[in-house]
Amino acid sequence: MKNVLVVSNYRAGRKTAVLNKKTLRKFLYKNSEDFIILDICDVDNIDTSDFDTIIAMGGDGTINKVLPLVINTDKTLGIIPCGTANLLAAKLGIPTNIKRALKILEKGNTQKIDVISINNTPCILRFGLGYDSDIIGKTPQSIKNKFGYFSYFIAGILFALRLIPQEYHIAYDDKEFDVKASCIIVANAANMYQNLVSVGNRCKLDDGLMDVFILKTKNPIVFFIEFLNILFKHRVDSSRAMYFKTSKLRIDNKWTMGHIDGEKKKFKDNFEFSVIEKSVNVLN
Repeated sequence: MKNVLVVSNYRAGRKTAVLNKKTLRKFLYKNSEDFIILDICDVDNIDTSDFDTIIAMGGDGTINKVLPLVINTDKTLGIIPCGTANLLAAKLGIPTNIKRALKILEKGNTQKIDVISINNTPCILRFGLGYDSDIIGKTPQSIKNKFGYFSYFIAGILFALRLIPQEYHIAYDDKEFDVKASCIIVANAANMYQNLVSVGNRCKLDDGLMDVFILKTKNPIVFFIEFLNILFKHRVDSSRAMYFKTSKLRIDNKWTMGHIDGEKKKFKDNFEFSVIEKSVNVLN
């Protein structure tokens, strides 16, 4: 690391980025030639051409924010997980402890990983509709600040009691079908609740494929049965759910609320998904 840009989200998670700032500064004074620590709100206003390393200090949404700065470039992405979920960091084996996370940056080992393109918008973790989007988008920040990742577990139980299926038209590979789904997840990293469960079979960050999970039930009891199947790695197609991998995908959409890497958004266009293979060089 020579010239380092740190993009920090001081509002993420339990605001641990604020507590970690002093430790990070000491590390950068020792391990870089020059550095700037920037608030996430100001990242669109800075010229990044002189930086060789860009560090995201925050959650998965913070990593998504810096993606356009590192994708298909010779810049290296560093991660200091300070968010609520920190799922990409968990998948990469990056600890939330600041000193241990900095050790990974210091070693300098890198891995090239894939990114999903959703209507030309980059996504490094996952995209979600329905139940998954409700958990991410409707859990209040105040609750997340108080309970951390456990807040998503509580929200997951509550929203499972009121699953609302919607009709979607889906096309991938040589298949095309209509489905009534209460949840759709398209994942680059399919892990949830840290690394406790995964909605993908043998999901990898560098395999050139997306993992797709479709939940087809609105019955909470049936949902919890499927959740147990996921928990015990018995992920097979059934009347309850579908699992598949693909490099290209289309989902026809009508004004649907969803999320990209934990950032909620209302979408009006159909979704076109593709994989940008090994397009980000990340320190891990």
